[in-house]
Amino acid sequence: MDPPQREHDIFKDTPVRLLGYANEVGEALRGFIGTKWVRFSYQVATLYVVADTLDKTAKSLSRGKDTVTKTVFVTTDTLIWQMLASVIIPGFTINRVCAFTDYVLIRTKMPVTNRMVVVTGAGLAVIPFIIKPIDRLVDYLLDRSFRKLQP
Repeated sequence: MDPPQREHDIFKDTPVRLLGYANEVGEALRGFIGTKWVRFSYQVATLYVVADTLDKTAKSLSRGKDTVTKTVFVTTDTLIWQMLASVIIPGFTINRVCAFTDYVLIRTKMPVTNRMVVVTGAGLAVIPFIIKPIDRLVDYLLDRSFRKLQP
């Protein structure tokens, strides 16, 4: 017997998922693009989170068998998970990686332009390595807190 097919999720299985990383790229590029564009990158990532949350809410409602309580739980769980795993923790992590890299390089007397390039490179290079650990951390935290309230 074949295992059940997982439903195609546009927010996880397509390039739309990359919008969730906009703020991480924005943080890495902060030295070149400025605060205004970094804020915009957070707006893009947050819009991704809201769209995914609305999608999961609509799917819960369309199943027909989910109660209102179950749908509210799915909505809240998705919103909390996405905000932590796609926006807050990764944005903070990349910001701190870049700040620490800059702090270290200032002491080397590296020219500002070169330093900005290295800081940006460090921020971008870290992104692929933080995704899975952050996702697992957020799952762990929610499994041991909010998800215990699941109806």
